[in-house]
Amino acid sequence: MTAADPAVHRPVRWGLATKLFVILILLGAIAVLFTSILGYVRARQALEETIFNQLTAARETKAKQVEAYFRTVRHDLRLLASSKMVVEAMHRFQDGFEELDHKTPEPDLRAAVERWYEKNFVPEVGHLLGKEAKLADYMPMGWAATYLQYYYIVNNPQPMARRKLLDNPGDGSAYSAAHAIYHPLLRNAATTVGFFDFMLADPKSGRLVYGTAKEVDFATSLHLGPYRDTNAAAAVARCAALPDPSATCLEDFKPYLPSDGLPAAFMAAPVIDQGAVIGVLIAQLSIDEIDRVVTGDRRWRQEGFGATGEAYLVGPDYLIRSGNRLFYEDRDRYFEELRQSGAPPEEIEAIQRYGSPVLHQLVDTVATRAALAGIEGTGQIVGNLGKETLSSWGPVTIPGVKWALIAKIETAEAFAPIYRLQRELIAVGIIALLVVLLAGAWLARSLLEPLRELTAGVRRFAAGDHSAKVAVRTSDEIGQLCAAFNGMVDELSAKNAVIATKNRENEELLLNVLPAPIANRLRGGEQSIADGFAEVSVAFADLVGFTALSSEMPPQEVVTLLNGLFTRFDMAAQELGIEKIKTVGDAYMAVCGLPVPMEDHAERILRMAIRMVHITREHALENKVTMKVRVGVNTGPVVAGVIGRSKYIYDLWGDTVNLASRMESGGLPDTIQVTRPVYEKLKDKFSFEPRGMIEVKGKGSVEAWLLRL
Repeated sequence: MTAADPAVHRPVRWGLATKLFVILILLGAIAVLFTSILGYVRARQALEETIFNQLTAARETKAKQVEAYFRTVRHDLRLLASSKMVVEAMHRFQDGFEELDHKTPEPDLRAAVERWYEKNFVPEVGHLLGKEAKLADYMPMGWAATYLQYYYIVNNPQPMARRKLLDNPGDGSAYSAAHAIYHPLLRNAATTVGFFDFMLADPKSGRLVYGTAKEVDFATSLHLGPYRDTNAAAAVARCAALPDPSATCLEDFKPYLPSDGLPAAFMAAPVIDQGAVIGVLIAQLSIDEIDRVVTGDRRWRQEGFGATGEAYLVGPDYLIRSGNRLFYEDRDRYFEELRQSGAPPEEIEAIQRYGSPVLHQLVDTVATRAALAGIEGTGQIVGNLGKETLSSWGPVTIPGVKWALIAKIETAEAFAPIYRLQRELIAVGIIALLVVLLAGAWLARSLLEPLRELTAGVRRFAAGDHSAKVAVRTSDEIGQLCAAFNGMVDELSAKNAVIATKNRENEELLLNVLPAPIANRLRGGEQSIADGFAEVSVAFADLVGFTALSSEMPPQEVVTLLNGLFTRFDMAAQELGIEKIKTVGDAYMAVCGLPVPMEDHAERILRMAIRMVHITREHALENKVTMKVRVGVNTGPVVAGVIGRSKYIYDLWGDTVNLASRMESGGLPDTIQVTRPVYEKLKDKFSFEPRGMIEVKGKGSVEAWLLRL
């Protein structure tokens, strides 16, 4: 047989060594696989049961706390409603109110109340409702209501949050004389029992003859006034017909316009004198106490909920009655996940407008439906943000409302120990199989086996598998060759990793210098980038007196101060979808509407300007320096492009840019000066002050408006 005969080099494919090797591998694989699967299943069942028990215990504890809170409120309210003080106060306030209703109206006083509503209340209502509010719909009815709102709200010397500190406005009326006696007592009672507001209502007319907090519902009628359809009116209507000293009427939380649209619940109790209902005592309950109990003062980790667990209340309308954890911890991520879960845009807009998910976020899941039906249970379900969760649910027993309480934790976190065990079992299995493999290889190997492995490794590496390595089984020349091959693979892998890291760093650096669409175009091979935009909005901001301030400070402190301020500007710009163009010294330039066009670019840039003024004030206070900012805004066409080759910069040109800069340089500290195009676009959304014609370099006289903050 010659060397050319192929039979000489043909390997035996199924020799004894190969068969022994295969048998060992199969036996080891079956044993490891069976043991691992059985251990994994048992461990998962035990962990799942433990987690469900913990969630159920937490839910039941919080349900009892909520129920105890309402029992305490009910007891305190009944006790106060039956007290001699409240009965006497009810008579005195009714008499004083009746006397005022027969007084001759004073036109100047009513005009003052109307002006106050136009300035302080109607704009806020329009913002909360998302539509224009009419003054006539919210003005108090009757002379007594107008009179009392003037002296206790409009002409109250205390700020809004402290109106309740006014005991006697000094108008000489019988009402104010009674108020001076009973208001301190009722105010202290409300503070002691933790009520947001105490109110007394006439059962016949529905008039709120007394209120502790002196909000805009004070002295109005819950039968005919602007708040006749509120849950406060419903509570009064129910309790006015119950001559039972033990009766209370609870109305579920709803947005309450007199309290800035915040969620409020009302519990009422009849005030009875000689067997007749002479009034209704109403306690306004803030959502904050319920939220504190359910969220555990937002100490989820300390209560054993980990990184994703929480408990929340849901009402019969499937709207939550306590805040969502992610809303408190990471608001941007919360809204992003809400959008990804398919929440309607109007729901998201309402949460943003009211600044809270309570009574606005819909949670219609298997858990909420079962709990509201009175069924307790546990299970793995899709949660309120579309993620798999382990949940425990059940009803909350509170007379007057129908609530459900759900405690949950994301499945990924709950089963993290199981996933870790799974990885460990796989690792143990691999190790066991490797032991079998090594034993089989030791029995089955031959002189050419290392060379075959090396050849296979080279082929894998040549095919693109840069992680391919071979086992070094001996210390002879073949083993050294295998080790050299492995070293080459490691070195090439390390170099590839360094190259990948540098590419990522270059990408991040480019995106810090240029907008993403422009950077993509440059990477795509465009040599010259210049675009025209028909309409964008440009803002210039400049720090007033910063040059003088910086001359009195060490350079390091100057840089730190300015960097902290502009970093906060950058964060605000990112939130509003605004493109920062550049900073020059203590000047900051930004644009909205390019490179991606936006319809509301003018409103966004003006809100950015407002934030810059507020941020500058806050930054100055935090750093204990005197620092103000001027902001100029203009809208119009611009040309934008990339300048330079070695150091890129994306810049803007045109009269729009120049005029925006002149609006800033000719503006006033802590104000925003805008041109006519900006004013025409936003005059219905912001309250501008006309400045008249101002001289602008290169333009002559230009009309300008100011937005003072």
